[in-house]
Amino acid sequence: MAGILLCGCNGKMGRVITADVSKSNDCEIVAGVDLFTEELGGYPVFSSPALIDKNIIEKIDVIIDFSNPAALAGLLEFAVENSKPAVISTTGLNEAQINLIKAASSKIPVFFSANMSLGVNLLCELAKKAAKVLGNDFDIEIIEMHHNQKIDAPSGTALMIADSIKTELDNDVKYEYDRHSKREKRTKNEIGIHAIRGGTITGEHEVIFAGHDEIIKISHSARSKELFATGAINAAKFLCGKPAGLYDMSAMLK
Repeated sequence: MAGILLCGCNGKMGRVITADVSKSNDCEIVAGVDLFTEELGGYPVFSSPALIDKNIIEKIDVIIDFSNPAALAGLLEFAVENSKPAVISTTGLNEAQINLIKAASSKIPVFFSANMSLGVNLLCELAKKAAKVLGNDFDIEIIEMHHNQKIDAPSGTALMIADSIKTELDNDVKYEYDRHSKREKRTKNEIGIHAIRGGTITGEHEVIFAGHDEIIKISHSARSKELFATGAINAAKFLCGKPAGLYDMSAMLK
């Protein structure tokens, strides 16, 4: 049975993962990390990975992180020091933090994805195919919608979709986030990315390919956080026993 260290265990996603793992017969959460150390899930909770007891560390087979970007460096240091695989699901990471993940993956297996949904990753593949066929003749826009408590914008998933599309385009693509600040025509080498925040929207992503007299749309709608929890748990199981390296959803689906 795989022992999981869950970082961000008392947050919204952490509580969903705790509930899902409690129904599983092949993994268990042996400890959690959260600034709020209430033991809500029936396992010990620490305010920092550095404070975890040695006897508990021995029970950890894999780490799942749904915490905060500010906690990433300390978590990766703990993972590398103790040779623990890590599933990084926290969004809103900057370039320096992503480089930390890449550096850690040279020493331990790291699964990193801005979105743990199978459907979203399929959307990325479909958008790449569409971009390969249409990209040079169609304008591309991405619209993402999330609940009013989400801090980062645009979403990590929107950027993941844009990055996927970018690999299929010939020209030097730039991301345009804020058109109200300038008055000029849209250029051909841009992908527009727009963020909407409101209510309790779990997650909506739509890619628009706008051409001459026709529009093609590819979209994904998340109806609950459980699909992200399921993806993270499956990624954790997948990562156990893997050699050092950087893994993503496409590796798991092969």
